[in-house]
Amino acid sequence: MDLERKAPPLAVIVMGVSGCGKSSVGERIAAENGLPFLEGDQLHPAGNVEKMARGIPLTDDDRLPWLDRIGAEIKTAQKASQGLVVSCSALKRSYRDRLRQAGDGRLAFVFLEGAYDLLLSRMKARQGHFMPATLLDSQLQTLEVPTGEAGVVTVAIDNALDDIVALACQRLNGMAVKGGD
Repeated sequence: MDLERKAPPLAVIVMGVSGCGKSSVGERIAAENGLPFLEGDQLHPAGNVEKMARGIPLTDDDRLPWLDRIGAEIKTAQKASQGLVVSCSALKRSYRDRLRQAGDGRLAFVFLEGAYDLLLSRMKARQGHFMPATLLDSQLQTLEVPTGEAGVVTVAIDNALDDIVALACQRLNGMAVKGGD
């Protein structure tokens, strides 16, 4: 797949709850397409990271500055005529719409969907991540599944990483071929 040659540069948000594999999948999508990858968690204000590390769920007010920082990175890449792949939970439609506005119509989402038990086991197995497994329930309660939203492809996470990435790239490429939406 070649996202940049099919249409003007595309920004891709790899989204889902914690433990779904946003970073791993995002890094691979970026690498396979020669695009930069941005770990969205690195843009969280320190207060957000501290709050999550203590097991306290973020509020909309906590997330909005973080989403705006991600949006600014997307705008910067697009102004430079570059594609970009970003990991970002983008749990609510209002968050995705905020990012879409920043992406000026050249933004797609890869929603990584998985069963609770799989997500929980992945979170418990992680080493050195600030997000405790106790916040999975809160994330799932906040999640507004993007079913039916334009510019979103959904990929199940119960496959091997290579298969998840290949399917995501195939579906993204299909969107670009159909007119770049």
